[in-house]
Amino acid sequence: MSPSQILRPVNLFKRMLKMQSSLKRMKDGESVIDPTSTVGGGVGDVYGEDRATEDHLVTPWTVSVASGCTLLRDPHHNKGLGFTERERDSHYLRGLLPPAVSTQELQVKKLMQSIRSYEVTLHKYVAMMELKERNERLFYKLLIDNVEELLPIVYTPTVGEACQKYGCIFKRPQGLFISLKEKGKILEVLKNWPERSIQVIVVTDGERILGLGDLGCQGMGIPVGKLALYTALGGVRPSACLPITIDVGTNNQKLLDDEFYIGLRQKRATGKEYYDLLEEFMSAVKQNYGEKVLVQFEDFANHNAFELLAKYKTTHLVFNDDIQGTASVVLAGLVASLKLLGGSLADHTFLFFGAGEAGTGIAELIALEISTKTNVPVEEARKKIWLVDSKGLIVSSRKESLQHFKKPWAHEHEPLSTLLDAVKAIKPSVLIGTSGVGQTFTQDVVEAMAAINERPLIMALSNPTSQAECTAEQAYTWTEGRAIFSSGSPFDPYEYNGKSFIPGQANNAYIFPGLGFGLVISGAIRVHDEMLLAASEALASQVMQEHYDKGMIYPPLTNIRKISAHIAANVAAKAYELGLATRLPRPADLVKYAESCMYTPNYRSYR
Repeated sequence: MSPSQILRPVNLFKRMLKMQSSLKRMKDGESVIDPTSTVGGGVGDVYGEDRATEDHLVTPWTVSVASGCTLLRDPHHNKGLGFTERERDSHYLRGLLPPAVSTQELQVKKLMQSIRSYEVTLHKYVAMMELKERNERLFYKLLIDNVEELLPIVYTPTVGEACQKYGCIFKRPQGLFISLKEKGKILEVLKNWPERSIQVIVVTDGERILGLGDLGCQGMGIPVGKLALYTALGGVRPSACLPITIDVGTNNQKLLDDEFYIGLRQKRATGKEYYDLLEEFMSAVKQNYGEKVLVQFEDFANHNAFELLAKYKTTHLVFNDDIQGTASVVLAGLVASLKLLGGSLADHTFLFFGAGEAGTGIAELIALEISTKTNVPVEEARKKIWLVDSKGLIVSSRKESLQHFKKPWAHEHEPLSTLLDAVKAIKPSVLIGTSGVGQTFTQDVVEAMAAINERPLIMALSNPTSQAECTAEQAYTWTEGRAIFSSGSPFDPYEYNGKSFIPGQANNAYIFPGLGFGLVISGAIRVHDEMLLAASEALASQVMQEHYDKGMIYPPLTNIRKISAHIAANVAAKAYELGLATRLPRPADLVKYAESCMYTPNYRSYR
């Protein structure tokens, strides 16, 4: 006989004695409310919540069972009205849902109708994030099936506004917040995350969010958005993704004065204090998740971005999307555009407006591609590329005062203080904007490009849309429809003189999901520059004649999962070639292997 069977008669006898005592007190006119029961009856106050004051501590007891309300509140398994009749019976859902049973496709149709009814894009973003917290598979199904329409909502440009207002719209954590308060305990913090098999981490310190500046802890919207795309566009499992924000304070006084700000209320830590925290973080990541976890640095300020990438690229699997991802997607656009421009990359001259991590990263990858194709030293290839920063054209006479990452671009030339002067003197065939300052490609600048080139290539890459160096309409109008235009954030198609132009979007989302997925499926242990070139070539190869006919230099995003599979296969092939892949043996067909490994968000049937 079990202990519970022995105790059952004893407990019954005790309850009978208690009832007799209560009846006696009732006859005597006494109160019979048990001080251990809830007020007015009901379940006994076993843990003391009802009798506790605000000064008393209570225990937050919870039980996790994949049935009933618990199942409906679990975003990983909830299907809403998608639960079948059999599943409702076997998982105790009867009465908890309306009687209708819906297909996932009908749920997607209903949600798109709801999202389209919002006039404010931030409201659409909030609705999408709430869906992600409620029904994960439906969120990804919705995003994959409507990628062109919803990508600007969950990613740039709307995610920028979401970060600015993150303190107001924050409801529940979607990633890990690691602040200076956790110094010495970061490994413990990582272990607080419920998932153990992490493959991709996107981390930011919030100092340079898009073109919006220092948003501190509120930069969490960026890692959350990026990892949503790793899953939707690249096929990495949601449970293998971990968004992280490193909070070392903020120098944004407006946030420090905001009563709703959710981060540390102090000025940014710098120097040794900052780098010690990052060192502890990187060591803890490797210790907890192993050698093959990909760490993507996102929206770090220039002075830290280059330093962190240089420091950890030889010891960890790291990737900086602002430096390397942007470079790879822009290079892909340049390679594809050669069919419209003619010649090879080495035949063209490139002028950048903006010499930060994006500008110098793109420039370096272009030089590497020219060097690879022409067998000339990278130093020689750099001479085709010129950069303009806030002080004017970067030339050799300024070399002593330049930051280290700008020095390779200081060529022999007289100093020039304005972009217009640089365009007229250098005579570039390609103008690339990475300044983060809107409307800097003025009419004079664009018309000067059109005077020099029959088909000027103009890439206004700064995000969000408000920070773009010029609009698609301006580029097409000021060049009389001759420009090949691309931007960082999306612009609508534009008609000029009866001809319709579809602006290209040099969106990092073309590259980083496929690149990251390629690293994961090959078990790569390091990121090599040749992998970035491989990703660019794979993307450029997906631009077809029908796209060129519309002036496009990037394929449509509707095919993004197929594109990502090809990029992943190319990157994995390069990893195997360089001896950096650990997943052996190498699959015979890497494209098919990549497609077979991709996460699909269709509902699963439950026992």
